[in-house]
Amino acid sequence: MKNIPVIMIIFGGSGDLAHRKLYPSLFNLYEQGLIHDNFAVIGTARRPWSHEYLREQVSDAIHETHDQVDENEVKAFASHFYYQSHDVTNVEHYVTLKKLAQELDDRYSAQGNRLFYMAMAPRFFGTIATHINDQHLTGSGFNRIVVEKPFGHDLTSAEQLNKEITASFDENDIFRIDHYLGKEMIQNIMPMRFTNPLIKNIWSGEYIKNIQITLAERLGVEARGGYYDTSGALRDMVQNHIFQIITLLAMPEPKDLSSDSVHQAKQELLKSLIIPTPEEVKKNFVRGQYLGSDTTFAYKKEPNVDPDSTTETYVAGKTKFTSGPIAGVPIYFRTGKEFKEKKTRIDIVLKHINNPYGQAHSNNITIEVDPESKIYITVNGKKIDEPGIRREDLTYVFSKEEMAKVPDGYERLLHDVFVNDSTNFTHWSELKRYWEFIDAVEDAWQKENEAGNSEIAQYLPYRMGPKEADNIFESPTEHWIYE
Repeated sequence: MKNIPVIMIIFGGSGDLAHRKLYPSLFNLYEQGLIHDNFAVIGTARRPWSHEYLREQVSDAIHETHDQVDENEVKAFASHFYYQSHDVTNVEHYVTLKKLAQELDDRYSAQGNRLFYMAMAPRFFGTIATHINDQHLTGSGFNRIVVEKPFGHDLTSAEQLNKEITASFDENDIFRIDHYLGKEMIQNIMPMRFTNPLIKNIWSGEYIKNIQITLAERLGVEARGGYYDTSGALRDMVQNHIFQIITLLAMPEPKDLSSDSVHQAKQELLKSLIIPTPEEVKKNFVRGQYLGSDTTFAYKKEPNVDPDSTTETYVAGKTKFTSGPIAGVPIYFRTGKEFKEKKTRIDIVLKHINNPYGQAHSNNITIEVDPESKIYITVNGKKIDEPGIRREDLTYVFSKEEMAKVPDGYERLLHDVFVNDSTNFTHWSELKRYWEFIDAVEDAWQKENEAGNSEIAQYLPYRMGPKEADNIFESPTEHWIYE
């Protein structure tokens, strides 16, 4: 594997994301040789840490995520980390940061390559991007920036942030990261669709009745009440994770697997995304809040949550496209907190066919993303010892040994950033379209709130969300497959 020279600057280097995900992922890439001798990482945050203390934190992060490690390798890896106490609003601190980056570039022969990672509160993204530009932190080699979600709060703020970032970086150098696109079964959607004649030939409105996406979370908002009450399930989960999945399911086949071709296919699809009217939002969307129980607070009683909050902890809705292989097919989605279990799954529901057995059900294709990774197709067959039809699953599943080899989503995506492959990241034109859809729903809800007509369903925890979500289907014979 090619050794890529680079100086990486992590804004938020003392944070939870860096500790849990970035440092262990970087260590794995170090062991693979993608980064090794000619790299250094500068962690920045307000805390008055030292180089040595950051290296201890990096070492701890590796030991917490790896069962067995070579201690000499860990020590050698951690020696490439440096800490710079940094206030992102203080221009002078960027001057100090630039000086350190240049010193390390010379020391490690990094060839002027810079990688910036925004791993801190989103409200600082624009400030950081602006000062990277006006203080000339970019190097003489490649310059790439990774931006965590959420990318904006609505279309207006997303456009402003994009303007600030593109002042320093070209679109092809901006990596808007969504770790869902690094998950094994999400990356399996395209191979499943395009390499299997059995599936490829029925991927149309002629055979598919609907598609259902469920992103269920077992926990409530916990300590994130203050953030969550300004976001909600629609912005927190649908605008990014769910729309990424929808796009992969509905996009036309790209002419090849290059990043440009894949994004061209996505953009072609998204031009035909139907933006809902207020009447359609009222009919096709359900928002809810979880109630309390003996073991959990109700949402409105969570710490830092407004007791009169209209923020949804659950949302179900419908999307459609006017072009693409499944044009006109309804794609239903739901996501929320305090479900009965943590689960991410996709159900492709095929249409019933007339048959002499009468009672035979439709076939369904299910992709389970979390916590298991598997694909299965339900098929009908004959019962052995009595008349009638039985249903069985044909399953594509990984063994425990194979699952142990599956890299974390962040490791996969960081690898792609280093090798400059933006296939599994979001381009601005795609993100803009997602926000146009989300804003239409949010605006409709806001008008209902202002008119005193907000309909926020209440649902018990440890179930499957509010029963009102059963009513968004176009046909009374349709229902949620995962119950």
